[in-house]
Amino acid sequence: MNLPQQQRNEAPARMTALAKLPVFWALEGKRAIVAGGSDAAAWKAELLAACGAEVHVYAEELSETFERLVERDAEHPQGRFVRHFDRWNSEELEGAALAVADCDEEGEAEAFFNAACTAGVPVNVIDKPAFCQFQFGSIVNRSPVVVSISTDGAAPILAQAIRRRIETLLPASLKNWAELAQSLRERVNERLAPGPQRRAFWERFVDRVFISSDAPEEGAGGVLLSDAERLAGAPATGRVTLVGAGPGDAELLTLKAVRALQAADVILFDDLVSDEVLELARREAKRMLVGKRGGRVSCRQEDINDMMVKFAKAGKRVVRLKAGDPMIFGRAGEEIACLERQGIPVDVVPGITSASAMASRLGVSLTHRDHAQGVRFVTGHSRKGTLPDNLDWNGLADPRTTTIYYMAGRTAGEIATKLVKAGMAPAMPAVIVSAVSRPNEKRWTGSLRDMTAAMAEIGVDEPVLIGIGEVFGRAILAVNTDPLSEQLAASA
Repeated sequence: MNLPQQQRNEAPARMTALAKLPVFWALEGKRAIVAGGSDAAAWKAELLAACGAEVHVYAEELSETFERLVERDAEHPQGRFVRHFDRWNSEELEGAALAVADCDEEGEAEAFFNAACTAGVPVNVIDKPAFCQFQFGSIVNRSPVVVSISTDGAAPILAQAIRRRIETLLPASLKNWAELAQSLRERVNERLAPGPQRRAFWERFVDRVFISSDAPEEGAGGVLLSDAERLAGAPATGRVTLVGAGPGDAELLTLKAVRALQAADVILFDDLVSDEVLELARREAKRMLVGKRGGRVSCRQEDINDMMVKFAKAGKRVVRLKAGDPMIFGRAGEEIACLERQGIPVDVVPGITSASAMASRLGVSLTHRDHAQGVRFVTGHSRKGTLPDNLDWNGLADPRTTTIYYMAGRTAGEIATKLVKAGMAPAMPAVIVSAVSRPNEKRWTGSLRDMTAAMAEIGVDEPVLIGIGEVFGRAILAVNTDPLSEQLAASA
């Protein structure tokens, strides 16, 4: 195979620096210390007891909230509260799983911290980061699924806002599905060996979880175990999913695309796929750059086809990650045909195509009914790197149709010349956008006659889109109305 250098695969990003290590701690049947009787201390005590800890509370007086909590007792069958009416002492810290205190005075906080450290007990003094060896995060509770969010104490309100967002994304039924998974895990492991078959089972399980917000029906466990039996008797087979990565902004990915990335064993990605998108992939997945860029060393399409076939026949779940939408100038048809000839299952997850991203960035409707009755996507270069010689320039010069030219940076001048020759007005509004939706995005707005000079300004180092049509008059008007808009767009 004639593969290009794979710089982005040699050392894929694994984990950037962390302010704190997120750890989920088992506390069932263990002793925890809480010093103080405030509402803040009550909340920490409730968390510890909810994990099954025996919580020893040291306070001469408790707040009304804390009193009600102790009277009600813990939700967890092993959790309980033990009330002490005197001040904490260092002897009681010995052998505890952890210790929490709410201290008004700095001296008392320091004393509690030092005593816990001497006893070898992890310690947290509420709202005093200097005396904390660990921190509590904002919690989304779908136990046994637990999500915790931390901002390292920098912005607790932000953590709460993040928690609210996650709460809306995770259905309440997730708790029931997680409990079902917990009950099935050992039996599934007995039936399926580690590797592709076991992963396939759990991927199907996850698909069922998120298809609806309903809890599992009665007898769902038996159905799932029957599914595991069928998988155990079937040969390991892989599949390929063509996934649209969009124009670059990771927030434009579909939920289905993210799920495909999280399930992949192997990811064959284009050079134009952003690092932010790749960061959403399963960390254990093998990532291989198979980029194809005009005017640069590229991986042959035949080699990409061979790699997809090889990995899929080895039982891998392969994601072919393409910039934009796979079905628009992505050579998806050739790849699908190749896989089907080999009997390999293939499916497609569409992505936001660059034209749609450009239109949204400019605030322009490509089919504004006052200006256009249709929209066309046209390739700006052929396999030879020049304009295709079979384009219908008379049709493309129709002023009632919006046209977007992909990969047209090097042919912009020729496009303008041919359109004018075919009868399009030289003053027809035009836009040029490179690296659409990315931090280094550049924009130009003007008329058809000025496109050649504009390209000298924009450059061809990044993917270029050209839009031509009356609908782009609005973008030009916006620039003329606000002279700062181009500057802001360049730095957006």
